[in-house]
Amino acid sequence: MRDAYLLPELITLAAERDALAPALTHGKLSLNYGELHDAVAGFAAGLVELGLQRAERVAIYLEKRFETVVASFGAPAAGGVFVPLNPLLKPEQVGYILRDCNVRVLVTSADRLALLAPVLAACHDLRQVVVLDSEQPLPAAGGMGYRRWSELLASPPRPGHRVIDDDMVAILYTSGSTGKPKGVVLSHRNMVAGAKSVASYLENRATDTLLAALPLSFDAGFSQLTTAFHAGARVVLLNYLLPRDVLKALEREKVTGLTAVPPLYIQLAQLEWPNSITEHLRYFANTGGRMPGETLAALRQRLPKTRPYLMYGLTEAFRSTFLPPEEVDRRPDSIGRAIPNAEILVLREDGTPCAPNEPGELVHRGALVGMGYWNDPEKTAERYKPLPPHAPGREAGLVLPELAVYSGDTVRMDDEGFLYFVGRRDEMMKTSGYRVSPTEVEEILYATKLVGECVAFGVDHPTLGQAIQVIVTAPPDGRVDVEALLAECKARMPAYMVPAGFQVRDGPLPRNPNGKIDRKSLSTEWKEAHER
Repeated sequence: MRDAYLLPELITLAAERDALAPALTHGKLSLNYGELHDAVAGFAAGLVELGLQRAERVAIYLEKRFETVVASFGAPAAGGVFVPLNPLLKPEQVGYILRDCNVRVLVTSADRLALLAPVLAACHDLRQVVVLDSEQPLPAAGGMGYRRWSELLASPPRPGHRVIDDDMVAILYTSGSTGKPKGVVLSHRNMVAGAKSVASYLENRATDTLLAALPLSFDAGFSQLTTAFHAGARVVLLNYLLPRDVLKALEREKVTGLTAVPPLYIQLAQLEWPNSITEHLRYFANTGGRMPGETLAALRQRLPKTRPYLMYGLTEAFRSTFLPPEEVDRRPDSIGRAIPNAEILVLREDGTPCAPNEPGELVHRGALVGMGYWNDPEKTAERYKPLPPHAPGREAGLVLPELAVYSGDTVRMDDEGFLYFVGRRDEMMKTSGYRVSPTEVEEILYATKLVGECVAFGVDHPTLGQAIQVIVTAPPDGRVDVEALLAECKARMPAYMVPAGFQVRDGPLPRNPNGKIDRKSLSTEWKEAHER
């Protein structure tokens, strides 16, 4: 039996196993694996005809739809590198990314192309724009080639450039609320190994239906495609406006697997779920931050037959840990143990391993470690470092260095090897001599059930070092009683952890492009308002 080494081979092998099996659903339309494979091959041939060279970048600026998936796998099939752009990005942000990684081909819609017109002139490496079919006329050339989607797919068959699994396949830009976003470079091996690892512990199978609710520009969002295609399962593409749209899709499509971020789960937990969903939803998985205990409890109450998977990962290494469902009751605060085919270390600043329950930095080694940040040697050196001598797996006789991802996250590991998230080093608050994790404060606030959403951050204080400030929204069908909330905090928190102030805002709180609550922009906004 053949195995996949390159990203597009996930689709090729699924089509060879069962070409008629459903691969993608979008609205009322569906593609089977045979049709998806042919579209990917056609797009790849079209790119080669356009002159795309090996490892040149192809940016995709679209919402979730068939063409987005075809382009994401077709660019690598041609020997190129795909760059998925979050459809929520503004033209200036898109222009920055197009310039930063020297994009050669842009795939977008006529409407989006019109918005990008002011920034494309400065994208000097951009040579071709592929525009989805519409009745709108293509722009005048102006030194750039424009092709319609259907014309590109009608190109005669052509082989793509030869690549191997060590070659780069994608650049995923991490959202940055301060400074410019960083482009994380991933190889074919990274993405295929990740698909196999995640699909193995989620027990994905050909009969699964996964809901793609997260952006495909987000590593966990794109993972819904790779894990499903590895298993030969179906993916439902959803561009939702309201959390209730997610529930409707789960029910309508009889979804078996859902992966989302905590802010979406917080909103979903406040809704009434159709009783039928737990009959077919086999698992729900959390990523992109800690799931509040109250939210997890509410979801489990609504989904008594559905298995929860709590996961931790970072774009630089795709996925790192997961907590098996059978451990959730025993250790609900844990982020689990290393995923298959990865090793997770907890190291001190001098590179030596931490003792059990001693806080240290989470370090990820193995096949999922990415290739660094695009064109940024300084930031790459900060995050991707050689493992110290005598680290687990590094014997004295090994001469060549092995690069690992230093996450910047503080964790601790118990005697049984289970990990517990403490906080991000760049978000940890230092108050009254204590280091306090924002997530720890937020967890307690959610447990009071007096808030809808919340975000905690530290601000400079002359005597405390930092004072803890919190922005909150009202709970469903209610209002924020600040006095009651403060009383609960004093009852549930040590004195040094009690917030110095609360700011009430209308919800929901702003998200970054990956759907996470934008802690940095909220804290920056608060500080600017109070420093005037």
